Amino acid sequence: MDVDFVFKVAAIGIIVAVLYQLLDRSGRQEQAMLTTLAGLIVVMLMIVGKIGDLFNTIKSTFNL
Repeated sequence: MDVDFVFKVAAIGIIVAVLYQLLDRSGRQEQAMLTTLAGLIVVMLMIVGKIGDLFNTIKSTFNL
């Protein structure tokens, strides 16, 4: 796994945390929750792509 990937996930986490705090303190709890959910979905899609790459590597390694 690339170090860049870890930094991207961490950056998304930091941005989502800051946005959540800003929206929560301004009384917009619903938008804060949607922001958190959107950040989670983005990170999960990134991880699914990496898992797909892993399976392709395993298939090519074992000639499946």
